[in-house]
Amino acid sequence: MTILYCARWVLPISSSSIEDGAIAIEGNLIADVGTRASLVGKYPDATVRNFPDAAILPGLINAHSHLELTARRGFLESEESDFMGWLKKLTVARLELMTPDDRYVSAAWGATEAARAGITALADASDGAYESIKALSDVGLRGIVFQESFGPDPRLADDNFAKLIDKVGRLAELETPLVKVGVSPHAPYTVCGRQLELISEFALTEDLPVMMHAAESDAEVMLLREGQGTFAEALRKRGIKWHTPGLSTIQYLKRHCVLQTKPLLAHCISVDNADIETLRESGARIAHCPKSNAKLGHGRAPFSNFLNRGIAVGLGSDSVASNNTCDILEEARFATLMARSEIGGQRMLTATEALHAATAGGARAIGLAGYTGELRAGLQADFAAVSLAGPHQLPSYDPINTLIFASSGRDVVLTVVAGREVFAAGQVTTIDEERLAARMKEIAVKLGI
Repeated sequence: MTILYCARWVLPISSSSIEDGAIAIEGNLIADVGTRASLVGKYPDATVRNFPDAAILPGLINAHSHLELTARRGFLESEESDFMGWLKKLTVARLELMTPDDRYVSAAWGATEAARAGITALADASDGAYESIKALSDVGLRGIVFQESFGPDPRLADDNFAKLIDKVGRLAELETPLVKVGVSPHAPYTVCGRQLELISEFALTEDLPVMMHAAESDAEVMLLREGQGTFAEALRKRGIKWHTPGLSTIQYLKRHCVLQTKPLLAHCISVDNADIETLRESGARIAHCPKSNAKLGHGRAPFSNFLNRGIAVGLGSDSVASNNTCDILEEARFATLMARSEIGGQRMLTATEALHAATAGGARAIGLAGYTGELRAGLQADFAAVSLAGPHQLPSYDPINTLIFASSGRDVVLTVVAGREVFAAGQVTTIDEERLAARMKEIAVKLGI
């Protein structure tokens, strides 16, 4: 059966915008893209779904999230001036206060928020990857769930690596056509060099995607460059010896073989031109998280420079503990404005570039190019319809500018993943939102919010 989704605008991303356009869906694939008139004539027996005041675009890609942390939205604001304190409070809440079902509900609520915001695929980093995989699968989203690994003490590297292998083996049994497993050595300050090398070799041998937090904070820079700062002090208090490499984060990851995996690196704020060239040469990808970076006071990543150098860059919300919303349209606007605010910048980042980063760029960054991120025959039927009729959007002279500068996830009216409508008519169709909302309130009471 063919379904035609018709709209005022269709935005394929890989080709020009189509006014009064349509896409033809057959099963889980895009069969055709064109004008409404041409596709109605070509598929006379198709079921027609009309969105006359909307734009249809590829499903948005969230290149970096932590769905299991959704219950910590607004929980850590008092700690934001102290990143180490922020991390400690986050860890206690996750490990000591929440049950596995709490973590599942938290992840499912985050996935529900994503579906409502037109997000069809996520690269999710999780210590509780089992719950995150189940949540994505239940809501019906596409994604890669990266099982995190921790261990700054080199004496424990082999044991920590063995635990990771065991977890990945069990998680592989949960994979579906939509949800896959990856590995994530958490960060340079939480994973020792030997463990980084073991994980990198494992990922290359098993063909597993790798994600890592990198070049995120001044504390990380001080640790790697000088062996000083809050992270260095925390390691000393734990009796862990740290041999200062005197390198930037990116050069440190190159030394310990992480860049050989062509990893997805979240943040990349503290990078210089040499680092950017190293990233380009290695084929590493970047998840740009401008709102989280700003909210935690970490600074601004050189988004325009990444694009200028041809690095694959997607947009990430990070966790709602450090952002408060999972909204890639909002992230795209913030990224564009932050890039434009750079004094002495080479050029003005365009709305078209921002929308590309939110869709096709994100797909390339998380390893799904050729599957999703564009509206093109043969690709997966992952797309969203965004209303352009709100008072905050009219008049609209150009749909892409309206999407980036005047719209948000709240304007999404339809989200489709692999041909399945997961959000339509104002509700997520795949899961009991009312039950999840009630459980989230219970969890909030437990956490003391």
